[in-house]
Amino acid sequence: MKVFLDEQFLLNSQTAEKLYHEFAKDLPIIDYHCHLSPKEIYENKTFQNITEAWLYGDHYKWRAMRANGVPETHVTGNASDEEKFLAWAKTVPMTLGNPLYHWTHLELRRYFGVEELLNEENADIIWQKVNKKLQGDGFGARDFIVKSNVETVVTTDDPVDSLHYHQKLREEEFSVQVLPGFRPDKALDITNDLFIEYVHQLAETSAIPIQSYQDFLKALHVRIDFFHEQGCLISDHAINEMTYEETTEEEVDTIFYKRLSGHPLTENEKIQFRTHTFIELGQAYSKRGWAMQLHINALRNNNTKMFERLGPDTGFDAMNDEDIAKPLCRILDRLEQEHALPKTILYSLNPRDNVVISTLAGSFQDGKTPGKIQHGTAWWFNDTKQGMTEQMMALSSIGLISRFIGMLTDSRSFLSYTRHEYFRRLLCDIIGDWVEKGEAPYDLSLLGGIVKGISYENAKQYFQFDRAKHLPQKSKIT
Repeated sequence: MKVFLDEQFLLNSQTAEKLYHEFAKDLPIIDYHCHLSPKEIYENKTFQNITEAWLYGDHYKWRAMRANGVPETHVTGNASDEEKFLAWAKTVPMTLGNPLYHWTHLELRRYFGVEELLNEENADIIWQKVNKKLQGDGFGARDFIVKSNVETVVTTDDPVDSLHYHQKLREEEFSVQVLPGFRPDKALDITNDLFIEYVHQLAETSAIPIQSYQDFLKALHVRIDFFHEQGCLISDHAINEMTYEETTEEEVDTIFYKRLSGHPLTENEKIQFRTHTFIELGQAYSKRGWAMQLHINALRNNNTKMFERLGPDTGFDAMNDEDIAKPLCRILDRLEQEHALPKTILYSLNPRDNVVISTLAGSFQDGKTPGKIQHGTAWWFNDTKQGMTEQMMALSSIGLISRFIGMLTDSRSFLSYTRHEYFRRLLCDIIGDWVEKGEAPYDLSLLGGIVKGISYENAKQYFQFDRAKHLPQKSKIT
């Protein structure tokens, strides 16, 4: 029987142990997609207690607490932080089998030196022990990032964001590279009730009066240029339903004017607008050498009562099951025909789509950029032992796992970097298992190189973040 969370955690062969400890464990982390606040990084935000650091904004934990019968007062409500922590401590033992059980104890060990297993009986002791450490030096937001051996962080930023804190961090020469990520979801959601207000914000931020669709595109291009000047090399799109509809700019101009005039749009008009605008954006990304991320097949805000009470991103989302193959193929093919297909990372929240994504990625590799079209890492509900394994097995069976750019946190928590350790251990265990079964040679030069690539080096080469290091120290903030 193995010891829980010992040095060989998740490593089920001597080969896996060797690969992890000698090739993966100490590599830096490139976190190329997260939801951390650049303001909190700049200010080196400190935390009054473990609840603030651990439970605020963490809808993974919130879902588990609700499932354990914890009332909303002790999840997102007005209960005290200590009461919320005690409710989480009572929930933790019930998460056995869920990665939350592993992540919780990895975070307690790696950041606070707490070896005990958290439960209702010892919650008071751990609450006091961790909070005492949080009041000392070396436990701010930046400190957690540095302690985690993070080299690059890419945040998620709207086109109208000022990027003020990214600029301030660069001027200070913070040891970790913090770069913006371009997330234009609001610009594509033309039927949203707030779309017209967003157009006004975009006009103000870009200094482009928006009277037409052409003005709208010009404003987006101005913001893309600004983001590029601030070191942005990645875009990101949340695409809940993958759609595609051929259209012309004249038709989209009419649709745009119709929306600004306050008239409702048909479903087909919405798809036409989104398709054409997405193609325009893809061309802009390709021109600048950016990578484009597509996060597909989430079913969001399912609980109307709780959405009205708490808003989005509060733990009431699920996997969608829309078909993605044909519309996704048409999007990629359209950009490829125009010699404007950027480096692209494809994620689906539904693991059913793993083989679809891997086969589509193989249809659009260019023979020049290794792994140009990526089957992105297991995401959200899939960043589990099973989900990560299934994603890597689909990729290795159909594509080249050796060119995989690996893990990201996709998190709002500064304590989430243990997920990279979790991923690396699983990766080494998969490859080690191949060796043990005689399906791969015991060639540490080959295997170690692949592990290092997936854990760190492939992402470094793929995104070319070193380009951002040569930006001027000061540039105009918009």
